[in-house]
Amino acid sequence: MDLGAFSVSLAVRDLAASRAFYEALGFSPMGGDEAQGYLIMENKGAVIGLFQGMFPRNMLTFNPGWDQAAQPVEGFTDVRALQAALKDMGMEIAQATDPDGTGPASFVVIDPDGNPVLVDQHV
Repeated sequence: MDLGAFSVSLAVRDLAASRAFYEALGFSPMGGDEAQGYLIMENKGAVIGLFQGMFPRNMLTFNPGWDQAAQPVEGFTDVRALQAALKDMGMEIAQATDPDGTGPASFVVIDPDGNPVLVDQHV
């Protein structure tokens, strides 16, 4: 199952302080909107998202249709097909997307330890 680009989405208390911390570790901004409370940063292919006030806890994020540089890829599996495949395997979908929709959409599953896994398609 190809879930697309991978990143870790961090629920942060202070976006500016988190940005400074991760910049010190060698990350640089590659997207986001600080005025809206989020920033996407990368360091040699490692991608993190900093989200202030948007999520209750950290989560794993996959982006079907994108590579690690957030560029569109050809021939990806649509988020709705991924959701259907997981549901067919018996996995509970915590937040589902409309299976009949098209374009950008997302769903969330929860791993056995309570960690949310977001599958978030932007194309």
